Amino acid sequence: MNAITLVLAIVAILIVGLLVAAATKPDTFRLQRSIAINAPPESIFPLINDLHAHEAWNPFDQPDPATTKIHSGSPQGAGAVYEWSGKGPSGSGRISILQADSPSRIAMRLDMLAPLKASNEVIFTLAPRDESTHLTWFMQGPVPYPAKIMHTLFNMDRMVGKQFEAGLATLKRIVENNR
Repeated sequence: MNAITLVLAIVAILIVGLLVAAATKPDTFRLQRSIAINAPPESIFPLINDLHAHEAWNPFDQPDPATTKIHSGSPQGAGAVYEWSGKGPSGSGRISILQADSPSRIAMRLDMLAPLKASNEVIFTLAPRDESTHLTWFMQGPVPYPAKIMHTLFNMDRMVGKQFEAGLATLKRIVENNR
């Protein structure tokens, strides 16, 4: 066996191992982060329920300046829609508010079109706790096989979870500084 054949055999084994490992990944994902905010739910709810307000706190709504943004439907609450299209890492997609139960829950649908297609459920829950609000940002959706390969190579929970944590921390800072 010469060196090139050995290297090719090792590469083939690694690729097969990756594909087999990816096949064992779950068919759905679930991501969730929470934070306590020193304010009542009524002070936080409008910043989530109005998709225009997301630019102030949502890390996913910080695309490059060349990204086009379109708001349509209701100004806030159920029926509000935000679409974006860019060439950077934010890609293109659409988020719509499906249900808004003031001040405790907002359900959304996130449809990514690029760089990868995905359709996910996003839910924010706000629960009063003593003098604060326990805010949870939750997202779940299907994981097709190509995404399973990515999930095998990268810890998606850690990567996307860090963005959730950053967004929740910014939202906390905004709300608490405006009290």
